Amino acid sequence: MAYLLIPLYLSAGRGHWGSLFGCGITPSCSWLRSYTSSMPPHTTRTKPSQIPAWSKDDLQSDLHGRSDKARRVQEMFASIAPSYDSNNRIHSFGLDRLWRRRVVKFMSPVEGLDVIDVACGTGDLSEAFERAGARSVLGIDFTPEMLDIARVRAQRARRERIEYREGDAMALELDDASGDLVSIAFGIRNVASPEQALAEFRRVLRPGGRLVVLEFSEPRNPFIRWGHDLYCTQLMPRTAAFLARDRSGAYRYLPKSVSSFMGREQLVSAMKDAGFKDVLQIPMTFGVCVAYIGRA
Repeated sequence: MAYLLIPLYLSAGRGHWGSLFGCGITPSCSWLRSYTSSMPPHTTRTKPSQIPAWSKDDLQSDLHGRSDKARRVQEMFASIAPSYDSNNRIHSFGLDRLWRRRVVKFMSPVEGLDVIDVACGTGDLSEAFERAGARSVLGIDFTPEMLDIARVRAQRARRERIEYREGDAMALELDDASGDLVSIAFGIRNVASPEQALAEFRRVLRPGGRLVVLEFSEPRNPFIRWGHDLYCTQLMPRTAAFLARDRSGAYRYLPKSVSSFMGREQLVSAMKDAGFKDVLQIPMTFGVCVAYIGRA
């Protein structure tokens, strides 16, 4: 019966039913056309390992407390980088782009600001800030394969105000007070120490600068949560892994990483502990995705 929920999105248009399916992979028939039209260039920087980054046994452990979490996450994203954008569009029904556009709107105006986009991946949010008029955008990610795709996209679109750089969210190679706005979309739960990363974000922000954290959450409505969980734990991992030809375990890890990550109030508290003020949370599409905003 739960699988009958899928056509409801298609009949409702780009509306709320699609939010049932935003479950950890980042976020009309346009979503299907995007599978081919937005397919990123294939990169062969590293050959994917035949050993899964996340086995079924690994996923039964404390994902966020593992000492080797950073290495595993990096291997996982390197493996799925070529199909990352296409899988995001298909399995979120295009909502991943909508959420990012809303984040830019929440942070408006951004004209003339220096933006630091951490865990930028293939550059979706970096590009959105650049289009909104940011003076400069620095996209930082610790997976080279994702940055390869981001740079190609920026070059094709002639986005000259974006620079991409490899880096660690917990140890940003930036001076204090380097930017006006720091963003991280669907990445804070993949960091080995979110608390350390938040402290770094506070350090590199100028006085009065703002932080926005975009992250998945679990819907609080029981019916919505039931459909969301069924899709994310049963259907999506199979179809996404098939499309990506993925053996890393990425699409089993991603929904598990959402359900086992800190809750909304915990993340708000962590931001306050890192020195952010006026912290607020903005749930979107039934609470599947939440924007957390704070001021330095």
